[in-house]
Amino acid sequence: MRRNYFYKVVKYMKKVFNIDEGLNRLSDGRKNPNYNTKQVVLPVLLGFLLRVRSFNYLKDMILDDDFKRVIPRGTKLPKVDAIRDTLKVIEIEGLRKILKNGVRKARENKIFKNVIKTQVELVRQFEKGLYTVRKDKEIIFNTG
Repeated sequence: MRRNYFYKVVKYMKKVFNIDEGLNRLSDGRKNPNYNTKQVVLPVLLGFLLRVRSFNYLKDMILDDDFKRVIPRGTKLPKVDAIRDTLKVIEIEGLRKILKNGVRKARENKIFKNVIKTQVELVRQFEKGLYTVRKDKEIIFNTG
């Protein structure tokens, strides 16, 4: 995925869904933390957005500065061990509120309907033979 596109998607999500405001309200049970809760949860949410399958891959992304344009300047990203420890004691109710507000806002903006229409159109094109899916799940456009 192009970095510019990823940056635009994250910027849109922060602007429309007010994710930063929700993350600022999150709390956990740690005493004297090196990183605040927002700094820990934000890379995890970005990993979910990118469908990262493991914390080891997330660790590599953090070390390679893949989130450089998305994270505010001067923000130090935590190590994966700190992320794991924080996720064990984080307040789940705060995450539920963020998710609930995001789903509500997506319904208001009719985002789900647009996504479903796009998926239905892709299925129709696939049935017509315009696309082929290989074993490695790569979708190829058939030119004829």
